[in-house]
Amino acid sequence: MKARILATCISIFTLMLMAACSKPNSSGTETIIKSAKAGEMTVTLSNASGNLKHGENDLMITFTDASGQPVDVGAASLTFHMAAMGSMAEMNDKAALTTTETPGKYRVQGNIPMAGTWEAQIKYQGAHGTGQTSMIVQAK
Repeated sequence: MKARILATCISIFTLMLMAACSKPNSSGTETIIKSAKAGEMTVTLSNASGNLKHGENDLMITFTDASGQPVDVGAASLTFHMAAMGSMAEMNDKAALTTTETPGKYRVQGNIPMAGTWEAQIKYQGAHGTGQTSMIVQAK
């Protein structure tokens, strides 16, 4: 009986440890996928692997000034756009952005419907004005 309880406790602890370690960006380290200028700022798209994939993606967008410090831009948006090709209609997938504890850094939940070349269109509006930028990214 004691061995069974001990085994159950160890199993539960192991599952909890695995769940904690598998959270995207749980360590706070991201690898840059792509960066682009937006006025005086740099906008960086990143995630844990440094790659986009078709399907669900957990990403970060960070707005920084010339010294590399995060800049709170207020409201921000990201849309993945693929132009029409042949008989395929253009595709636009708006990602969901949420703020983080760091002003100027946003968590992104985005779905890229297919592998290929996409344009990441980023817009912002707030205390630092209104602006936009885009970057060409590859989804595998």
